[in-house]
Amino acid sequence: MSIMQKWFGGQDPSLVGLDISSSSVKLLELVKKGGRIEVAAFAIEPLPASAVVDQQVVEPEAVAEAIRKVLAKSGTKQRAAAVAVAGPTVITKVVQLSALLSEDDMEQQIRAEADQYIPFPIEDVSLDFQVLGPAGGRTEEVDVLLAACRRDQVLARTDALERAGMRAKVVDIQNHALELASSLLRHQMPADGVGQTIALVDIGAIATTLLFLHDHKLVYARESAFGGKQLTEDIMRAYGMSVDEALRAQRANALPESYREDVLKPFIDDIGQQVDRGLQFFFSAVSDIAQVDQIILAGGCAQIDGLAAQISERIGIPTVIARPFAQLSISPRAKPNLIVRDETALLLAAGLALRSFDDDEADH
Repeated sequence: MSIMQKWFGGQDPSLVGLDISSSSVKLLELVKKGGRIEVAAFAIEPLPASAVVDQQVVEPEAVAEAIRKVLAKSGTKQRAAAVAVAGPTVITKVVQLSALLSEDDMEQQIRAEADQYIPFPIEDVSLDFQVLGPAGGRTEEVDVLLAACRRDQVLARTDALERAGMRAKVVDIQNHALELASSLLRHQMPADGVGQTIALVDIGAIATTLLFLHDHKLVYARESAFGGKQLTEDIMRAYGMSVDEALRAQRANALPESYREDVLKPFIDDIGQQVDRGLQFFFSAVSDIAQVDQIILAGGCAQIDGLAAQISERIGIPTVIARPFAQLSISPRAKPNLIVRDETALLLAAGLALRSFDDDEADH
């Protein structure tokens, strides 16, 4: 299967979502049962700090070993996956093309004019496109979403999967997978998100992604180099701990009494600044939207006690913690207690797993 066929994926009922981040590999399998989506399997396995750097796979064998472990822990029988790429080597752009062109003609024109859209040599790039619809209401042109990524970044992920005995059926873009995953959050949105502007803030280990959705469509995205790794480093500096000691103390809730005031509070203030700055960029870039109706926090840091309330108080916008599985059934094999604990960190994996279904089926 060529990379052109993998991008944007489409429907495939036999794949799992595999989120390869800088800190861990997360696997999630979703299935349809009786018209409902069920969480069939999940697992998380930590990665060495050197395995994925700046969102690029540097040590494929270390990633492959983590994939083998999540396969064993989850119990899934699936060996095909949807994975995502992100970072500065990923480019998306909406271009206008003639509505009369066939798909093959569109591909030829995009490749012929690629240097207008892509700042990399075309031979070093994997690309795909998707027709969005009429351009500005004009019938003679269509808006086409162009997606491009450095080929080596794609191949590093597919290589890691192949070493683990899996294959990538879908290579998606992180922001688009998160946009799809937001369909699992509609039950939390005012008016189910219809006509609403929602800021989805995904706080990962090294990066925070802010997606702004209007009427369920992605209208603006921004990423900043800030994440939970900073909190771990702050703990290490404050208490003279190693990385492993700081992580164990966080997981066991075994930090000194001064932690909340001296370390955690400044970190929460930093999260608030990131959200505030993201809102300022959004309003500067999107002039026809006057307000954000809700903030939804996701990622591993979203579970910090009191974070949603403090963000809401600081920003003045209602803020909730993402609960993507609250309306889904959960198989006993998927360890319901554990998955509820970890669900805020599984949003990207959920968006990738949803590639098993048509978009209208994701809207349960």
